[in-house]
Amino acid sequence: MTHFLISAPSSNSGKTTLTLGLLRALKNRGLNVQPFKCGPDYIDTQHHTTASGNPGINLDTFMASEAHVRDIYEHYSETADVSVTEGVMGLFDGADKMKGSSAAIAELLDIPVILVINAKSMAYSAAPLLYGFKNFYKGIRVVGAIFNFVSTISHYRFLQEACEEVGIESLGYLPKNEALAIPSRHLGLHISAETDYESIIEKLAEEIPKTINIDRLLEISAREISPKTGPKTVSKNPVSAKKYKISIARDEAFTFTYHQNIKVLSSLGEITFFSPIHDKELPETDFLYLPGGYPELFADALSENKSMLESIKYYCLNGGLTFAECGGLMYLGNEIITSEGLNFPMAGVLDCSTSMENSKLTLGYRTIQWNDLEMKGHEFHYSRLVENALCAESVIIKNAKGIEVETQLLRKLNTFASYVHLYWGESLGFIEYLLENFASKCFTQSR
Repeated sequence: MTHFLISAPSSNSGKTTLTLGLLRALKNRGLNVQPFKCGPDYIDTQHHTTASGNPGINLDTFMASEAHVRDIYEHYSETADVSVTEGVMGLFDGADKMKGSSAAIAELLDIPVILVINAKSMAYSAAPLLYGFKNFYKGIRVVGAIFNFVSTISHYRFLQEACEEVGIESLGYLPKNEALAIPSRHLGLHISAETDYESIIEKLAEEIPKTINIDRLLEISAREISPKTGPKTVSKNPVSAKKYKISIARDEAFTFTYHQNIKVLSSLGEITFFSPIHDKELPETDFLYLPGGYPELFADALSENKSMLESIKYYCLNGGLTFAECGGLMYLGNEIITSEGLNFPMAGVLDCSTSMENSKLTLGYRTIQWNDLEMKGHEFHYSRLVENALCAESVIIKNAKGIEVETQLLRKLNTFASYVHLYWGESLGFIEYLLENFASKCFTQSR
């Protein structure tokens, strides 16, 4: 088994660019490559899937237990030739010091670390930087370095000398090349039909072997995974034997889902994906899941699809069970106000509107306590609620440090909505609670 984790001293070092190129380059060699992503990011994993052909899997020790993270890593790595994990932020950056960091994942799963260094304004000064990252914490193994934004061969030689000085193998570099840059959207990488990701990824895969020693990378990261002893974490079987019809929004506007969440939902019944942009009406369903995404970028198209808006409104206002996260919440409101001040009518299920004007980032892990249920997730949005006349459920929502935040779990009839993206890949408790208590007879479009 060959596996490695790509990390960096900080964000904007080129982790994702390198990861995508390596995933495709390894796939082009005929290898079965399994991608993973440290942390809660649901955007990078989509690019990982595009690059590798396998589903991108999140590894997050805040939203899930260490045992669950270990189990899913071993499960998805089992049939892979190479497992490639992309880190989050800097190597040691976690929700609380190192907690939940890339380093914590590397230690938990015994994954060798490859550091990506932004060498744009650096030469031999890379030596003390590398020395610090190698020796700061002995629970991980930093085995190699790859340099990004390298100007010339002579520039790279200085960087090689820095590696030799501290005993870290230099595996190569990526030269400055604007043609290989991937545009950003908000905090994560941009997802847009206007960007030809396939072309960029394939070009990266062609260029990387010219300056990076992939053979040596595979050699130094080849190591047997040492399975940890202990019980496997398995999601509970559904409380009811009933098989539900589950409808999930998925198109350009609604893309933020966790692979494990969808897998768990599939154990409860039949999943149908539909498009709020392109389809005419909601499929026959017991449970509607509206995940997050970029509805503000497609507000015009969403607003123009009146038949779908009416179909979803009819379903929700007649007691249909719905859970909406972030972008889904925005879609169910009265209108979306874009950053340019344009107003687009939405479903009108929830007595609120959302605005991108004067946007401010709200970001962080969240723990929700609702009656006897505890759910964990992640909040990440620039929009804000305006004209909110909704009633909130009696829940307590806290951040990673245990401090209560203002975020709410909103409700109207059997429609529940929040800005928090929940992870239920380890436990079905939250979804089962909704289905057992609020799902009514299967809804159809007959009125």
